[in-house]
Amino acid sequence: MGRRDAPEPPHVRLSSGAIARIVPAPYTSGFELEVDGTPQSHVDPEDPTYLSFEYIARMGAVIDRLRMPGQPLTAVHLGAGAMTIPRYVEATRPGSRQQVVEIEPALVELVRAHLPLPRGASIRVRIGDAREVLGKLPPAMTGNVDLLVSDVYSGAQTPAHLTSVEFYRAAARMLAPDGVLLVNVADGAGLAFARGQVATVRAVLPYAVVLAEVQVLKGRRFGNLVIAASPAPVPTHWLPRLLAAGPHPAKVAEGAELDEFERGAVPVTDASAIASPKPKESLFER
Repeated sequence: MGRRDAPEPPHVRLSSGAIARIVPAPYTSGFELEVDGTPQSHVDPEDPTYLSFEYIARMGAVIDRLRMPGQPLTAVHLGAGAMTIPRYVEATRPGSRQQVVEIEPALVELVRAHLPLPRGASIRVRIGDAREVLGKLPPAMTGNVDLLVSDVYSGAQTPAHLTSVEFYRAAARMLAPDGVLLVNVADGAGLAFARGQVATVRAVLPYAVVLAEVQVLKGRRFGNLVIAASPAPVPTHWLPRLLAAGPHPAKVAEGAELDEFERGAVPVTDASAIASPKPKESLFER
């Protein structure tokens, strides 16, 4: 008997022409959302608290320290992916009110159909450009958002208009006095883009730290850096030991170290903004 071909994974074509697929995670339990072969999200439906991607786990570490443990949050997520962080917040802080903004309705429907959200979760999805929708959220949310996550990618790049001072000012207006903005920044050798993003965020929010794997923070390889910023001091005394535990040693850059990291970088405006660097395709080869 001839060998049968493996069934095609659930997939859709996005408005950009890219193909989004939900595939079994290759090295762990759960599933990954891929867009044109680039892994975008990981979800384990059996355990939404399991954060497989390292930069997402670092975001989770910050989220765990917001407010009191288990206290519901008001959260806004720019970029849906497979809604990993909204699921995590719902699992660890039941009763949270969350808004997710995604420009691709076909992606949202793919995820809802094959990786359904938890029943009863207060997670509202709004379709549209992240920056435009951010300015149209209910007025009552302005100044009352505990967590705002910016993790928007078109393919493997963050769009330019989501990297500027003007964008971060709009995001900062949503934050509660002690709310936290988390930004996923991808960059490689030299870290010119990441340094510019740190300078841009710090031009808007006075308190910021950067979390990243050590070699990425030194600019020795392409990877993700997480900027955590707030109108109020970001508590970090617990982070270094947690991040150093691995699986790949990571660290927190803050204070004088962050000043040195940013040195020479100029805040980005709408007039000077560019998309984040595109990683080499070989970075995502299995």
